[in-house]
Amino acid sequence: MFNKAKQDLSNLPIAAILLLFALVCILPFWLVLSGSLTAEEDIMAYGYGLFPRNLDFTAYKILANDMSRILSGYKISLIVTVGGTILSVFVIALAAYPLSQERVKYHKFLNFFVLFTMLFTGGMVPWFIVCRNILHLTDSIWALILPYLANAWFIFLTRNYYRGIPIELVEAAKIDGAGEYRIFFRIMFPLAKPVIATISLFICLNYWNDWWLGIMLIDNVDMQPLQLLLRTITSNIQFLSSAGNVNAIAQASSTIPSEGIKMATCMATIGPIILVYPFVQKYFVKGIMVGAVKG
Repeated sequence: MFNKAKQDLSNLPIAAILLLFALVCILPFWLVLSGSLTAEEDIMAYGYGLFPRNLDFTAYKILANDMSRILSGYKISLIVTVGGTILSVFVIALAAYPLSQERVKYHKFLNFFVLFTMLFTGGMVPWFIVCRNILHLTDSIWALILPYLANAWFIFLTRNYYRGIPIELVEAAKIDGAGEYRIFFRIMFPLAKPVIATISLFICLNYWNDWWLGIMLIDNVDMQPLQLLLRTITSNIQFLSSAGNVNAIAQASSTIPSEGIKMATCMATIGPIILVYPFVQKYFVKGIMVGAVKG
């Protein structure tokens, strides 16, 4: 019992450091939440604080005025995030498998081809012309999914993880009569669960936070994802605030809590996606380290 008590005491400094680090990580989110509930005049007078001086829900009420569009944006973002993550993980895992196998013909050229796309890109204008005029990716869910479907860095990360799996497993499966697809789905893909979970989190965050594809490829306001919709609301408020006191628009804008709405939009966007991390946390470190150290 004495040894156990001594061991518990020795762990106290580590627990205190971890607790302090956790508080530092939580502090920005808490400040954003507090700012979204603080009256605009209090923010202008005293700045942001840990607790609102006067609780004010005006920012959330303004966002709720157009709740149907907010819910539509949520629906579009959820469909794009879930569907895009599943498809992207499947494409990346499938593309990385032949690149990891030296027995595959031209695998060196294929590796160089993927690497080349990481070093050099065609630029935004050719990309836009291909998406608009050739692939006709406009005003559809696919316009928000296909451009991010294959990521060269994630392909290399997954390829490196595959290379860490003993080749004897593949050879034994081939001796037992398994084909390439069976080897991939029954052996390689399940064993790559840590790196798959890691890249899934990155891809999920990328799809959820993206608003750029919406600006470039979505003209129909009913197809706007949540992030683009909230960005539009914030931009409109900033425009009204910068109009000066020369007309009725400026008078109306003076009652709008622009800072509070910025914070409220942040809370609206980070809410669902922050719940994903705990489910993949146990795979995160292993997946990113094992896949990154091999050339």
